[in-house]
Amino acid sequence: MWLIIFFIGLAVGATFAYAGFRGAPWVPMRRGDVERVVRLAEIKPGQTVYDLGCGDGRLLFAAAACGAAARGFEISLLPWVIAKVRWLFSKHRARVAISFKDFWFANFYDVDIVYFFLMPAAYPRLQTKLQKELKPGAMVLAYVWPFPDWKPIQVDETPGRPTIYVYRK
Repeated sequence: MWLIIFFIGLAVGATFAYAGFRGAPWVPMRRGDVERVVRLAEIKPGQTVYDLGCGDGRLLFAAAACGAAARGFEISLLPWVIAKVRWLFSKHRARVAISFKDFWFANFYDVDIVYFFLMPAAYPRLQTKLQKELKPGAMVLAYVWPFPDWKPIQVDETPGRPTIYVYRK
């Protein structure tokens, strides 16, 4: 029994480490910040929203409640399991897809809105991917850190909260 628990713990720990290496470790988004992102993104029915490193899926369910098709990518096992359990009980699950997949291997050609909370070390590669794959007019929301080479169309600096940078391709 202890051996099984050990290997489960090892798998969870390994995926946390891998996620931190590939983009960012899991840090749950504050509920009030989910509302800020939804407001800033002006999510509408029929849009496609991607959350890169979706954690427990909070933003996905909020986007789906607005009528959008929401897709999240997560490579850390524990938050992915939490998101899938939340998905099972969500009334919006028909509009939510949660993939245990590295977003670097995803296609962004049909996406209207991309949200992420990643470490700045991932930004140069992500900027290249977004510039290449996003359609004109797509919105990009960066949580905490700005892209160094892009000019935001809006910056939300709510006191006591992390900054959210909004970009348009």
